[in-house]
Amino acid sequence: MQIRSVLPEDHSALLALWERTPGIRIRPEDAFEPFCAYLARNPGLSLIAEHEGQLAGSVMAGHDGRRGYLQHLVVDPAYRRRGIARALLEEVLARLAELGVHKSHVFVLSDAPEALAFWAAQGGWEQRQDIQVFSTHGVRS
Repeated sequence: MQIRSVLPEDHSALLALWERTPGIRIRPEDAFEPFCAYLARNPGLSLIAEHEGQLAGSVMAGHDGRRGYLQHLVVDPAYRRRGIARALLEEVLARLAELGVHKSHVFVLSDAPEALAFWAAQGGWEQRQDIQVFSTHGVRS
């Protein structure tokens, strides 16, 4: 298995992987232009795992200078149970740490039992009970 940084030309393959993965919600921000802007803003942080040239998994990551934010940690079902998600997670956290970012967050959908189980099993990650997340789609007129 090889882990490398995501490139703009990976978009269509990643989008296909995300669309066929239960527990991943595709948003307008996953379209090509915002995807490329995210990569440019966070160079080298979003990762792909490949096995013999085939896309096996991905993680998207960025930071605000203090906290890392992980999204779309996905492993294709054909490649699961091989430690790929763990390898992607370790690599992205190491890359964030090189930038001085030592605390990260991941938002997991409540209706994604496999993802919830994965994160619950990871040492050092705690499910927060003290906050609720509020989101907006921009300025209201």
